[in-house]
Amino acid sequence: MPTEIYLVKVGMTMTEGMVDEWYVADGERVEKDAPLYRLETEKVNMDVEAEATGIVKHLVEAGTTLEPGDVVGWLYGLDEVIPDVLPVPKKNPNITAVDDAGKSSEPSRSTTPAPTASGADSRIKASPAARRLARERGVSLVGVTGTGPGGRVTERDVPEPAAATVRPSNPIASPAARRLAKELAVNLAAVVGTGPQGRITKDDVELAVQSQTKTQSNDVVPLSGMRKTIAQHMFHSLMNSAQLTIGMEVHMDDAIQLRSALLTEWEDSGVRVTYTDLIVAACVKALGSHPQMNATWVEDGIQLNQQINIGVAVALEEGLIVPVIQEAHLKSLQARAAEASSLAQRARDNKLGIDDVAGGTFTVTSLGMYGVDFFTPILNEPQTGILGVGRIYDSTRWVDGRPERTQCLRLSLTWDHRVLDGAPAAEFLRDVKGLLEAPYRLVV
Repeated sequence: MPTEIYLVKVGMTMTEGMVDEWYVADGERVEKDAPLYRLETEKVNMDVEAEATGIVKHLVEAGTTLEPGDVVGWLYGLDEVIPDVLPVPKKNPNITAVDDAGKSSEPSRSTTPAPTASGADSRIKASPAARRLARERGVSLVGVTGTGPGGRVTERDVPEPAAATVRPSNPIASPAARRLAKELAVNLAAVVGTGPQGRITKDDVELAVQSQTKTQSNDVVPLSGMRKTIAQHMFHSLMNSAQLTIGMEVHMDDAIQLRSALLTEWEDSGVRVTYTDLIVAACVKALGSHPQMNATWVEDGIQLNQQINIGVAVALEEGLIVPVIQEAHLKSLQARAAEASSLAQRARDNKLGIDDVAGGTFTVTSLGMYGVDFFTPILNEPQTGILGVGRIYDSTRWVDGRPERTQCLRLSLTWDHRVLDGAPAAEFLRDVKGLLEAPYRLVV
């Protein structure tokens, strides 16, 4: 019996997603654990791997939006006979099988499928920064020796254009990439492939088009991938909740001293606590006293979440992603700081998994490193609150009628007014401020 290929569900709140790109063409062979298709959701993009070795048959074209659990294709065993008309599961009866020719077809059983590398080694391990540099230089990463962790290709490993690998005139490209290249009149021989074994993906074609049009005025950059997902998610969030923002100034002198002491205390452990870690700790304590801020708006009411799962936004070149510290209320400040650092690094290396971005109940996002004092963050649906963090700056306060130098930052809290009113929201923010101004309470 063939194996169903499902649209993988990413987190409890995922309601739809799509096969952004098939890595294996209809009728081609795939090895177990090799990349099969790229999943795009409102929160994360990820590669889905084959559960077994076999022949892949598509039920849906790339770009089709479906519900989690819908069947998107079949994986037939190497000794199985593939029917002319593929079976369509009852769960998604409106789907019909498709291939590059627009109809179901059976691969020739007398032809030996081309060997395919299996497992994680079939993919080029490279950091996002290295991939971007390779695109800018117009070079291929195939055959490049990585000096990063686990053999990952880093920026310094990317060859100069003169030392670049010569790309073949008929390069390896996914079916989706070939269709898009044909529509946009892009020469695939001039495109750098970043997929498995140097395969050109749809994103590579789109980036090639963008680079070609950068010098033209009034260009329209195609909206796709993570940027498209973020745009849809943010617009939906604003349209479907009653969002308001309030702000408070926090004196950070004692928090600065505490961080300095913890850096020395934890030096041997390798944990470097940040100001964001202290703010997350203050939020965790305050959320324990303000359960409505840790709630979720649902169809029949307000769901009070028992767990406090804090999302900490990480800015990437492609957009913003929010990995989650699960059960933050059960962890120490040091444990949360270590986990936040690990999640941020994995986000930058494009190594986050499904569980790393799922289940958040409250979010902290910072623009302080960019010199921003105050901003209005947008809710990360379906959460009730999100805290924006500005830069630390020099200020003055009056003590016994005399001016005294102090260091401050501004916090901006956006919350859903459907869940709680302004007074309890202000009380929550006031408690966060109080904890940061008396930060010894964060470590006891």
